[in-house]
Amino acid sequence: MSSTLSDTAPRFLADYRPADFTIKTVNLSISLDDICSQVVSVLTLVRQGDGSSALQLNGEQLTLVSLVIDNQALSKAQYELSDTLLTIPPSSLPNRANFVVTITTEINPQENTALEGLFKSGEAFCTQCEAEGFRRISYYLDRPDVMATFTTKVIADKTLYPYLLSNGNKVASGELADNKHFVTWHDPFPKPCYLFALVAGDFDILTDNFTTSSGRDVALEIFVDKGNLAKAKHAMVSLQKSMTWDEETFGLEYDLDIYMIVAVDFFNMGAMENKGLNVFNSKYVLADSQCATDSDYFNIEAVIAHEYFHNWTGNRVTCRDWFQLSLKEGLTVFRDQQFSAQMHSSAVTRIQNVRVLRSQQFAEDAGPMAHPIRPEKVLEMNNFYTLTVYEKGAEVIRMLHTLIGVDKFRQGMDLYFARFDGMAVTCDDFINAMSDASGKDLNQFKLWYSQSGTPVIKAQEYFDAKTQSYTLTLSQHSPVTTNQPAPQALHIPIKIELISEAGESSAYSELLELTQAEQSWTFTGLTAKPTIAMLCDFSAPVKLIFDQDDASLLTVMKKAENSFCRWDAGQKLLMGYIQQLTFNADYDIPNDLVMAINTMLSRDDDRAFIAEQLILPSFDEAASLMVDVNPIALTRAITRLMQTIAKGAEQQLFSCYQACNQASEANHCVANRALKNVCLTYLSHLPEYHYLVTEQYQQASNNADVSQENMTDSLAALSCSAKHNLAGLSEQLQHFEHKWQQTSLVMDKWFALSASVSSDDIFTQLKRLLLHPQFSLKNPNRARSLIGAFAMNNPKYFHCPTGQGYQFLAGQIAKLNSINPQVASRLITPLIQYKSFAPTQQKLMKAELIKLRAIAQLSNDLKEKLDAALRD
Repeated sequence: MSSTLSDTAPRFLADYRPADFTIKTVNLSISLDDICSQVVSVLTLVRQGDGSSALQLNGEQLTLVSLVIDNQALSKAQYELSDTLLTIPPSSLPNRANFVVTITTEINPQENTALEGLFKSGEAFCTQCEAEGFRRISYYLDRPDVMATFTTKVIADKTLYPYLLSNGNKVASGELADNKHFVTWHDPFPKPCYLFALVAGDFDILTDNFTTSSGRDVALEIFVDKGNLAKAKHAMVSLQKSMTWDEETFGLEYDLDIYMIVAVDFFNMGAMENKGLNVFNSKYVLADSQCATDSDYFNIEAVIAHEYFHNWTGNRVTCRDWFQLSLKEGLTVFRDQQFSAQMHSSAVTRIQNVRVLRSQQFAEDAGPMAHPIRPEKVLEMNNFYTLTVYEKGAEVIRMLHTLIGVDKFRQGMDLYFARFDGMAVTCDDFINAMSDASGKDLNQFKLWYSQSGTPVIKAQEYFDAKTQSYTLTLSQHSPVTTNQPAPQALHIPIKIELISEAGESSAYSELLELTQAEQSWTFTGLTAKPTIAMLCDFSAPVKLIFDQDDASLLTVMKKAENSFCRWDAGQKLLMGYIQQLTFNADYDIPNDLVMAINTMLSRDDDRAFIAEQLILPSFDEAASLMVDVNPIALTRAITRLMQTIAKGAEQQLFSCYQACNQASEANHCVANRALKNVCLTYLSHLPEYHYLVTEQYQQASNNADVSQENMTDSLAALSCSAKHNLAGLSEQLQHFEHKWQQTSLVMDKWFALSASVSSDDIFTQLKRLLLHPQFSLKNPNRARSLIGAFAMNNPKYFHCPTGQGYQFLAGQIAKLNSINPQVASRLITPLIQYKSFAPTQQKLMKAELIKLRAIAQLSNDLKEKLDAALRD
């Protein structure tokens, strides 16, 4: 269980003070053992104050063996020890600026199910120190603005743990008594302790190299579990692409002699950017065509890039305090999104980014845990590794990039690194560098860092035929909350495109800067009222209220030059029909929609883009735009719209499916599969096409030619079977389980599919799945794949009228509270957003939250979210 107990006081950004001591060097000697690992930490400290302050070192779940200052052992009377602090009073400290503290501690990695600090992942030792995990390894000034150079000696049994890894470059190794060996690593770059890493185990290693632009040769090593070597090749290629891209785009070169990645199964995060030794959740490293989907390949490339890019935006320049988390995360997400856009279709990549933002981050902004991208108050820091900090933080960087332009942004990045390399800084420091490099006043723009909620933009248009002028008026409004009673006007970039009556884009395609509560712009020389496409490329993370009729949306959908706007216009049409059907099940869908979709399917355009156009807004996205949502009516509305489109575009969907299926192994195979499987999703709503689902599953999963098997197509077919609970589903799930029972990552997919089945006996099935031999709440991936998939992907039964769905989720969260509070806290999101739903659902959901709040020894991870959700 998390040792941050529920009586811990919150921390406030306003209370930040520099540390009274800093640490110059750290020499660690770590002797690994499953139940009693010993850590000897030698710290060279430098006093920053006047000598009147006690030295307070953070520590949790540690056994203190000895404490020595300048070779003088301290007795217990000379220091104070609590569950979270080692306090050495001024009277026990040397009366000089520099001194050495040697601390010996013991820890139990085997029992560390929270997976923070040093723990066991399968048979390997592993660490996770961000945000505050190093205090579970040794007593330390565990804050990001204390930066030191680390030398780490790792000692372990050489048979069980032939590979001993840590940060930096290897400087020594050797044999010891009792079949032990050691490896010593030195990281020459000062870093906060959250970037410390250690891994020990027996692995297969994929090796390669990279020559930097200055001619330095860097060794690349990816460590994976035995037997998985071939599955690491895509990750290696992705790493090399990332290194090349960062040099070419930002002039940033890697700085150590070696770059290592280790893939582990038990990991709370997606990955961690520890200096020179990245630790990854294995789902973001391992892939081949049989066991990984096209999305898996894309995500692996993106996450590999993200962690590599952190070497500069996060490691070389880090955050002063954890309130500044978006300084590194928002900026690095923006960088990995730019990378992905260049590696793939920029339009499709942007659309996929926006889908996440609208379906999940907007809901977070409207929920009880709403916070600015730079929070003002923190109880449990792990709770602020959020979509707001990451995804909205990236959107704020993207707006900045839009406002000052590509060249000035690059100059700003160069200035940022020149000023702050090797330092721990703030979000303001970053914006100031951008302002100084570009010459643009960004003081108002800084409000994006301190205001919470999704801004709402209202648009009104007026055309004057006499003066041949078109006027666009925009107003902005940010949410008013207890903590934000008077939000100020933000600096918002609004990119627009005007489409002439003839359907051609006019000369008016430009960037508007909305800086006031309300502003107007007038465009002249127009012979007829144009159709406007708003928020090109989604230039700001806002909600837009604009009364455009269906005809105007269809014009944008067909004729706008900006691909995002074409997609977005279609989404607005679809969303409008979903809302109509939610409140009126007998609503007739206009035939214009089906005609537009038939036309779309007949085009020979980018099939990946067409696939995105055909995907309906998700349940979560639709719910985020409605009040007092009836979830059952909403799921029925989405199904009804799918059925209507499937019936109206039946022939074109089938023809498109066949064409893509025949071309799936040719050029652009990923795009072909994407469109093919969207067509299958629609056709599966018509009983006469259920045979297609079975055929695709058999061909993709049970082909005589193994090279023709494909996980993307296999899962797409299984998802259709699960969605409609088709007759062959049980047999398919059994076949899939038997085939992949030895492959952990694929079994995660099987658990997720099994939890998503649309069946009235789903709760009986869920109980069976919890008892499955391969299910364990101690495995974060497995917990998320079953519990999270049910809550997020099976809304019909999660929101069932009896409340069983809420009871199931709450019951598992209660168990996870004492096993892994971080996982519990992340899984509770669908429950704490209960105020979005109708009163009946609200009551049932709130009852489960009240029960959870009454748990004894409730972790801070859950307490903070529960208190926020239950606050009136």
